[in-house]
Amino acid sequence: MSQVWLVEKTADSEVYSNGLRIDSRFVVPNHLRGYTVFPLDTRDRGTGARRSEPAGIVFHTTESRLAPFDPSENSELKRIGQSLLEYVRAKRAYNFLIDRFGRVYRVVPENDAANHAGYSVWADDRWLYLNLNESFLGVSFESQTLPGQTEGQFSPAQASSGAMLVEMLRNRYGIRPENCVTHAQVSVNPRNMRLGYHTDWASGFPFERLGLPDNYRLEPPALWAFGFESDPSYLDTAGERIYPAIAAAEEHLRREAAQSGVRLAAYRKILQGRYREWLKEARRSSGAEEEETGN
Repeated sequence: MSQVWLVEKTADSEVYSNGLRIDSRFVVPNHLRGYTVFPLDTRDRGTGARRSEPAGIVFHTTESRLAPFDPSENSELKRIGQSLLEYVRAKRAYNFLIDRFGRVYRVVPENDAANHAGYSVWADDRWLYLNLNESFLGVSFESQTLPGQTEGQFSPAQASSGAMLVEMLRNRYGIRPENCVTHAQVSVNPRNMRLGYHTDWASGFPFERLGLPDNYRLEPPALWAFGFESDPSYLDTAGERIYPAIAAAEEHLRREAAQSGVRLAAYRKILQGRYREWLKEARRSSGAEEEETGN
């Protein structure tokens, strides 16, 4: 990955050495980012680390109305995009929004947490993350997810801008490629302990076009680390691309239960109890008071 640096900054925009331009006219502050990460090795329980730098990126779709991407629809495309930007800004929904024309807008600054993923779950080879609002940046594309789609509804300009934005963010914050994932891979419902509360980019995300490995191959940590189950509607939306990772995570869970000498159902309960315990700590560490709704 080549180095990316800030070339020029004004009150309204930033330009980077890889060609990225960020429009900063619509920035709105939220609360400062701060979170606790938990050790993947459970023998290190109680040794969570406090962090304030983003550790990853969650990719979203806006799931908003899409006009045909055609010159005859130019006025409507602009009108929809402007309305969407105002809505996202009011909700402080993402750190960045990329519209149909590939324009990159900073909405919530990177040192603040955006309201994009809540208490979702992810992991790398050392840490478990339970509060992705705080620990991961939210990048949303003006697009929709269709059940089982093989390619996302991306304009070429969105793909190009997305690749430049990912490259810049990974350079600036040292974000690992395996921590760049879609909302559908991390979204959970703590009330029914199921993965897939939200299904945006459950399939069709063009990881390779953004300079990333195919992270659909990664086993969702919510399944093997905390005993969540897959929501049936999630599997319908995801399609075949993510099935191998789901199956591998389930096999991972069965193998760990067998090695522990515990029935699978009982082992799930143990892991779910750990999740709820760590979720309380994650909420305390961010000063949050919201309910355990799906994210």
